[in-house]
Amino acid sequence: MRKIVIGGGAAGLMAAYSAAADGHQVILLEKNEKLGKKIYITGKGRCNLTNQCPPDEFLQNVVHGRKFLTGAIYRFSPSETVRFFEDHGLATKTERGNRVFPASDHASDVTRTLERACLGHGVDIRLNTTVLNIATEGQAVTGVRTQEGFLPAENVILATGGLSYPSTGSTGDGYAFAAALGHTLTPRTPSLVGIEAEGVSSAQGISVKNCALTASRGGKVMYREQGELLFTHYGVSGPLILTLSALLARDDPRTIACTLDFKPALDRKKLDERLLRDFSARCNEQMKNVIRGLLPAGLGLLVLRVSKISAEKQANAVTHEERARLLEALKAFPLKLTKLRGFDEAVVTSGGVELKEVAPKTMGSKKVRGLFFAGEVLDVDAFTGGFNLQIAFSTGFLAGKGEN
Repeated sequence: MRKIVIGGGAAGLMAAYSAAADGHQVILLEKNEKLGKKIYITGKGRCNLTNQCPPDEFLQNVVHGRKFLTGAIYRFSPSETVRFFEDHGLATKTERGNRVFPASDHASDVTRTLERACLGHGVDIRLNTTVLNIATEGQAVTGVRTQEGFLPAENVILATGGLSYPSTGSTGDGYAFAAALGHTLTPRTPSLVGIEAEGVSSAQGISVKNCALTASRGGKVMYREQGELLFTHYGVSGPLILTLSALLARDDPRTIACTLDFKPALDRKKLDERLLRDFSARCNEQMKNVIRGLLPAGLGLLVLRVSKISAEKQANAVTHEERARLLEALKAFPLKLTKLRGFDEAVVTSGGVELKEVAPKTMGSKKVRGLFFAGEVLDVDAFTGGFNLQIAFSTGFLAGKGEN
């Protein structure tokens, strides 16, 4: 059987390998001049290729498509992914949070290993090849049309990625192909991305290593976590915000009440005692200097502004009411979110091919015989930490095996 894989990223390369390993004739078509362009920039160029945790724990980190992905993650688990790379000559290492990286710290080694595995099983890799459409007859795939002509095939695997990082070639082609064949698409939005916020640009460039973020919708807490946050020219970013963005990808951030606790290790009583000690010890100093004992300068000035305390005011002149406002700003700083940043900064796309129209055991289309899906083109996404690449590998593995 001939199978054509459209897309030479993580999902496509794994699908091509999986199909070829089963003895099928496989052609992989990639429109870019090289394979795995998005892999090269993941993990800041190091490529966090999976998360070495048990499948049940892994699924807790899936934001959309958890039930659909259950079979795929158990069939080709994070441990299987690590074994695949080790068996094909790539040494790996596991770091904090079960994040797996190539021992070399070079993302390019991940792509090369996938390519080597494909070539070892005879995959015909064709770069600089643009697919125009997928041909069908009687609701069954017959092949694909490229700028160079028609290629017949019994199976076509759509692994074109999403809309995130369009500079890598992720321009949504796969969505158009799927829609043209009758598939429903859920709205596509950026995920794992910074969030714009009002009134915090004066703190840009400041990273808070240990901050607690609480986000609520309609008075009910939807997310509470402690970790790192970065203030930017547009608002906020960093690990805490990327996770929050995944939860808000299909929401309006303006409807979310969000607060920051800059001193999560101290309860309000102990922090108030700390403030009193600082005010007493530095009673003749201006508040802009006193606050530096608690926060980086730019952030301290922002907190003073929110507390309605003059930066030039001496500590011994701060009133009880002002101190109370300062305490509140330190423990529950109001963060007014406005919108998520765009696809050019997003790690993944939330939304895609409707999962009800795809068989979870094979990744095969329920509408078109011989059509399969893998990776980000599907309506699946997860938090950071290697989870999204594992989804690409797991769905790619099943898509390569599938026949319908």
